[in-house]
Amino acid sequence: MFHAPVSSRIPGGSDLSLLLDQLSHCCSRPRYAFMLLTLIADVARPDGSAGPMVRVGKALVPLRDWLCDALTPMGHRDPRRMALVERVREELRKEERLTGDAAADEALVQDEVRTRVRASGKTNLSRAASELVKAGLLKRHYQGYRVDHLNRGAQRQAVYTLTGRARVLVGAPRQTATPPARPRQGDLFAA
Repeated sequence: MFHAPVSSRIPGGSDLSLLLDQLSHCCSRPRYAFMLLTLIADVARPDGSAGPMVRVGKALVPLRDWLCDALTPMGHRDPRRMALVERVREELRKEERLTGDAAADEALVQDEVRTRVRASGKTNLSRAASELVKAGLLKRHYQGYRVDHLNRGAQRQAVYTLTGRARVLVGAPRQTATPPARPRQGDLFAA
């Protein structure tokens, strides 16, 4: 089946509609990829780059951890997630790490589930990022302790930069300086 380019199917196809069309053709999970690009754009600097750390309250969190945590609620109703919660609860019970205090036990279960979901989320994130890099929508490099480098490791953290059509997601630069007030009579002589 022949598909006409979006710009010819949608009159006056916007940059965003072109981005969505590109994602639908280059990504195995286009909705997930779009959410990922949108989250990166939310914390990106005016040049489109985000990371290696994101400020959360007063703490700094690695970008990949923040992205995984931000995407985690999308799967809270997934039967696999619910099964994971029960599996973790049973494992903690067998290891006798549960105290009998319902609130403390639930917090322990949720912390362990969060750790496991974050680990699997990083795999999903890396897969989606690789597809976006191949599509020319994202650049990825690693920054860290000693030297910026293309390969991860040695205390380096990911930095993602929106490129190509994904740049449409980066908002206009924020105005940092206030415009000068219009001079009033007497301002020239004030000490």
